[in-house]
Formats: sequence, structure tokens, C-alpha cells
Amino acid sequence: MKRITRLKYWLKSRFAKLCLLVLACSLIVVFQPMIATASVRSQAIQLYEAGRFQAAIALWQQSIRTYEQQNDRVNQALSLNYLALAWQELGDLKQANQAISESLELLDRTNNSSVRARALNTQGKLFLALGQPEKATSAWQAAEVAYRQSGDELGAIGSQINQAQALQTQGLLRRSQLILESVTQQLQKQPASSLKLAAVRNLGIVWQVTGQFDKAKTTLEKSVEIAKQLNDREEVSVSLFNLANVLRSMGELDSALKQYAEAAKLASLPQTRLGIQVNQFSTLLKLQNWQQAREVFEQSKLELKNLSPSRQSIYARVNLSNHAMKNLQQFSNQEIAEELAIAVQDARTIQDFRGESYAIGQLGQLYEQTQQLQDAQKLTEQALSLSYRIDASDIAYRWQWQLGRLFRQQGDREKAISAYQESVRLLKSLRADLVATSPDVQFSFREAVEPVYREFVSLLVDQPNQKDLQTARETIEALQLAELENFLRSACLEAKTTQIDQIDASAAVIYPIILPDRLTVIASLPGRSLSVHHTKLPKDDVEKTLEKMLESLNPVYPDEERLQISQQIYQWLIQPIAQELEQNQIKTLTFVLDGTLRNIPITALYDGEHYLIEKYSVAITPGLQLVEPRSLSQSQRLNALVGGITEERQGFSSLPGVAREATQIASKLNTQIFLDRKFTKQNLQESIQETQFPLIHLATHGQFSSKLSDTFLLMWDDRLTIEGLRNLLKSRSNKTPIELLVLSACDTAEGDQRATLGLAGLAVRSGARSTLATLWAVNDNSTAELMTEFYRSLSQQNMSKAESLRQAQLKLLKDPSYQHPYYWSPFILIGNWL
Repeated sequence: MKRITRLKYWLKSRFAKLCLLVLACSLIVVFQPMIATASVRSQAIQLYEAGRFQAAIALWQQSIRTYEQQNDRVNQALSLNYLALAWQELGDLKQANQAISESLELLDRTNNSSVRARALNTQGKLFLALGQPEKATSAWQAAEVAYRQSGDELGAIGSQINQAQALQTQGLLRRSQLILESVTQQLQKQPASSLKLAAVRNLGIVWQVTGQFDKAKTTLEKSVEIAKQLNDREEVSVSLFNLANVLRSMGELDSALKQYAEAAKLASLPQTRLGIQVNQFSTLLKLQNWQQAREVFEQSKLELKNLSPSRQSIYARVNLSNHAMKNLQQFSNQEIAEELAIAVQDARTIQDFRGESYAIGQLGQLYEQTQQLQDAQKLTEQALSLSYRIDASDIAYRWQWQLGRLFRQQGDREKAISAYQESVRLLKSLRADLVATSPDVQFSFREAVEPVYREFVSLLVDQPNQKDLQTARETIEALQLAELENFLRSACLEAKTTQIDQIDASAAVIYPIILPDRLTVIASLPGRSLSVHHTKLPKDDVEKTLEKMLESLNPVYPDEERLQISQQIYQWLIQPIAQELEQNQIKTLTFVLDGTLRNIPITALYDGEHYLIEKYSVAITPGLQLVEPRSLSQSQRLNALVGGITEERQGFSSLPGVAREATQIASKLNTQIFLDRKFTKQNLQESIQETQFPLIHLATHGQFSSKLSDTFLLMWDDRLTIEGLRNLLKSRSNKTPIELLVLSACDTAEGDQRATLGLAGLAVRSGARSTLATLWAVNDNSTAELMTEFYRSLSQQNMSKAESLRQAQLKLLKDPSYQHPYYWSPFILIGNWL
């Protein structure tokens, strides 16, 4: 790979992926200049609207002088406001800033809140263009107040929309979403307008960025219709562009390219075309259409040459470079470096510290890729310094991550650990606003968050001491928490430190984590130091073996091969600590599983003679920090609410065994049963509100998926989502947690390797202390047998949930009809095992 040359000629300065929301063409609400009685100003407005900004500037300067002579401060300030807008259109942000500052200075000596609101609105737009979104937010908040003081409610709403966009630019997605949902609701019955278009479009973008693509698609299609009603080709182009982005996020690349092409035809402004071209470029690269990608790359560079420096042009250059860097076989280091160098200089010209940090950091990554590590370090340190200067934790964590990689490559383990630790700390501080991002925007969880944790663990477990292992365990738990919050699109999970020794002296916690070059397992036994062992295997080999085990659990698979595969995984996870487990009289194994390990039934691991379930009770937890382990109080009456569907419904097959299952549960517990037509959301809600149920048992079809929108439980009248279930259980008048939620007929989405995220998400979000569920849909007669035995055991004195499940599974294992693991192994207990 060629080394980068000549860069120090351009800059004497200083990573990571560009975390840019696709907002380049989002609509900023700028209230159009009102037609004044003065003919000069009126002519200037007409010129401005025609795009003849220089001519408009000359007339506004003339009107400013006239109003100054007349001592008419209000109209002078209004003309200065228009002048600032025109200078900004020409890209002269310095002149624009001077004009709007003079306007606000004059307005300080008047009581005209209406004109002051306009000036503050313009100032906010200018701050955003200057790369100062925090100041933009403050200006638009002040504008909102001024509009309300003048009785202009629509103006106030426009300022709220602008605040939402500034918050998006800062990565504060949740706050932006709440504002836009409120505004869209207020404008719902209003006719088509630029204001309504801005609200709907920006809300669609937030839905996209937070990964809710169906909502995003519907919302952005609505924005296209509004733009067409306004008969505005440019705005139709912008909405089509954003719709194409969503289609790309959904994996519909060909459809996305068609929408990009249509958007490009309608676009007249170079800024709009540039945004389209950058995303066309990345889509073509995904499709490996190299020739057309090169053409778009060159077209984009030409567009950029003709644009004055702005945050939009800076981000476009860095985006373009970021995509090209992933395809260095097609693009040279030198041409990428040149674009990034221009982006750095442009950011400095307009004093956009955030843009400068992004550009320099990306340049640092380019140096890293060419193994110029010391230069890469200098660039990264400068990018980091800039991010701290503007208190931008959302980008600072990236540069700390980059430094960690660079220090590790240079053999400085201590500095690498320090950098990774700071990166993880910053990520934790950003939970509320960076918890949910789309897989297609440059900042994505799997590309820009998850690797930080995994690389840090990998570093810590190389020649570790006890402190390193403790930090590694905490980092694995933090990754589990981050994954769940990303799935749930909400930083809603409260982590509490839990000492296993104080909870259950007969339980061990096992933390396997799949790293690129090995499978690492950390074991925590009560009263003992943490231990670690590794199996040197490429990640792909580990995951292929796990997939084979899952396939082997089909009853038609040869038993001998199935047992060999199960034994292989047993040797990875359990064999190295088997003697320790026996010596410490461990009875329960609690697993904090990682990645595709979540897909396999751990109870079916085989040591050559026995399944794991024959020796130990087994529980799964997303992390001890998320569990509040406590025994089921024997003083509590085991009241259970049982619901389910026996008939064919909504395309799902009938479950005739559910009726028997409900009857047998009723023979062991005090139950209230809702089957078929009675199994509705309303009936369950009313019953839950009236009666305290420690146990809720739902025998119905359901699906767990890595997509939040595809995870649900089937009701007679509807599909119950994770949020729906949470709200249903929260409606209880008695707020004590559900002790046990049982889902006995659910399945994981076919072909979805991360589908068990949906199961973990539902378990945690429901608020139940424990959840018993299935990894796949099982024969409903064998399920009825297992559930009967489970509840019989649970009703006994001093029998834990995990041991009750074990006894039920052992009963099936001993039954010739159900001894195959297919029948008993998919039942897993998540959360509190006591």
C-alpha cells in the first residue's frame, strides 16, 4: 500500500468513522421576508426569492442606510436580518454574522418581539452553518419565546422544528424526536405548508436514524406528498432523497438508487445534488458497481469545488472519503487524503471545530490504515483535543477508541487500556441519546460501538491480572446492556452492581465472549478469584460450529454427529472449569452469553456421558447488573394469570395442546384463564389491574427478532409488542414486579442470527424478575408435560425456578417419547434463577 505523501504541506495537524446524521438536505425553517411597503426593500425581497442574492444585497444595503437616516431601528434591523440571510446564501458567513449581530443590537433598544424573533431565527440558522449547534439551539429557543410573545404560534412551532434539527446534529436524538412528534401532532389538521413539511420530514429522519424504518418510510412518503402539494420540485427532491436513504437502510438498494435518480432529476440546488451523489456513491459501492461509483465520486468532487466552505460541504467531503476508504482497491490513498485536507482547511476557515475534528480524525484513520502509526496518533490526538474543546463526547469516544488501537499496535498496553477505558466511559455517558442508531448511517452500533467493548476485552484478557479480569467482566456486562438498549431504542435499563457470593453460594457465573481470533471464557465462582481460558479459533469457525449445533437439534439429524458437536462446545465452555465446579459444589450455572451463543440451548451441551442439565441447573442472564436475584417467597400465593390461543389465528397454526396446558396449570395453582376469544389485551389489562398475579403464563404464538418491530406475542385481537407488554404489566395497581413470566409457544425469527436479542429485550423490558421462554416452537403436547412438572416443582418448598425447570426437563429426558433435546432443551430461564 502506498504511503501518503505531501499531507504535511497542507496541514501540520492530526480518526474514526464519521458519525453524521443524514441531515444534509433537511429543511431548516426560515420564515420568508415579509413584503415591506418600502419599494427598495420589496424589490430586494423579490431578487432574494429569485436567487439573485448579490443584487438583493445591494438593495438591502441601500434600505439599511435609508432607515438609519430616518432613525427607524425596527426596519433597519429587519433589513439587516434579510441581509444576513443573503450573505449566508452566498456562503459569506463572516458578513452574515456581522449583519445579524447589528440587527440584534438594534433590537435590544426596541420592544418589537416579532422582528426580534425573526432575527434570532436567522442567527440560529447561521450558528448551525458555522458548526455551532449548541448556540443554534439557544438562539432558536430564544426565538420561540419571542414568537410566542408576539402571538405568532406558527413562528414558535417553526423554531421548535429548528431546535429539533440542531439537537439531531448534536446526536441528541431522543430529545429531537419528542419535539417533532409534538409539533407534527399540532400541525396534523393544517393544510400543506413549508412548516408542516419541515416537521414531517425531520421526524421521518429521526425515525430512520433510530432504526424504525417502517415508520420512517411512511413518514417520508407523507413528506413527498406534502412537497408535491406545494408544487415545489426542490422540496420533492429533498423528500425523495430522504426516502431513498430509508430504502437503503432497509436493504432495498435497487429501489433506493431509483429514488436517488428521481431526486437528482428534480434537484436544482448544488447542495441538494451533492447530498444525493454522496449517498448514491455509497450505495453503488455496496452493489460493487465500481465504474458508476467512480463517475459519481468525480461528479461529487466537482460539485464540492463549486461550493463555498460550509458544514454541509465539510461533512460531504468526509462522508465521501469515508466510503472511499472502505474500498482502497478502487480509490488511492492520495486522492482521499486530498479531500480530507480540504475538509480540514474549510472547517478552519469557518471555525467549525466539530467538522474539523471529524475531518482530522478521519485522516488519522487513513494514516492508521497505511501503518503510519505515529502520524496517525498525532492526528488522532488533535481530533480528540478539538472534540473536548467543544465538549463533544459523542465524537471524543471515537478518538479515544482510535488512540487505544494505535497504542496497542505500538505495544503500549498501559496507554491502550487507558484510552479504551475512557472510550467506554464516554459511551456510558451517552446512553440516553446515542443508544439507537440506524445500521446504515455512518455511526452504527455494530460498527462504531460494539467493537469498542470487544477490542477492550480482548486487550484486557491478554496476560491479565485480577483487576484486568474484573474490568473485562464489567465490560462484557456493559456490552450486554448497550446491546439491549440499542435494540430497545431506549436507555431504559438500570444497572445495579450485584455480588454473586452474597446471593447464591452454589451458583457460578460464566462469561463467554467471541473475539476475532478466539473464544474467551471468564468464570466467576463464589469466594474464588476470577479465572479465564481461551480457545484459539477464528470467529467464523466458532460461529459455524454453533450453527451446526443448532441444526443438529433437529430430530432427523444423526445422533452421533449431534453429540460430537455438543461435546466440542462443552469442551470450549465448561471442560476447563469442570473440576473447579465440582470441588466448589456448584449447583447452578448462570451464563452471560454473547452473540450467536445465545441461539443454542446450553442445557444440551454434552460431556461424553451426560448432558449439562443432568448435573446443573442452568439460567441465562443479560448480565448480573440487570438482575435482582431473590427467592420466590413461600408466603406469596402462587396466583397465575394464564392466557393463550388454541385455534388457528392470523396465519399461525392451531395449538390444541394449550387447553390441556392451561387445565394442568390450574390443577397446581390458583389461576384465571383467558383462552382464544377471551385472550384480548383489554381482558388481560382489566384482570391484571384487579388481581395481584406473581405469575403470568402466555401460551401463544410469538416471534423474537433482532428487529424491535418484528418481536411480538399473538393476542386474539392484535399483536402485542414489547412496549405493549410493558405497558400492560405496568398497568397493575400493585406495583410489585411480576415474579415469573412464561412464554411457552414462541419462536425465534428464521434466518435471524441475532433474534434472541428480541427474547432478551422482551424479558428485560417486561419488568418480570424471571422469564421462561423457548428458543423455538416445540410440540405443544410435550410443552404441556414440561409445564405441568415445572409448576409442580415450583410449588414445593425451597425449590428455585432454575431447579424447577431442570426437574421438568429431566422428566422429558427420561420419557422415551421426548428424550431428544429437541423437546426439552429450548426452554430457557432468563433473569433471576432463585
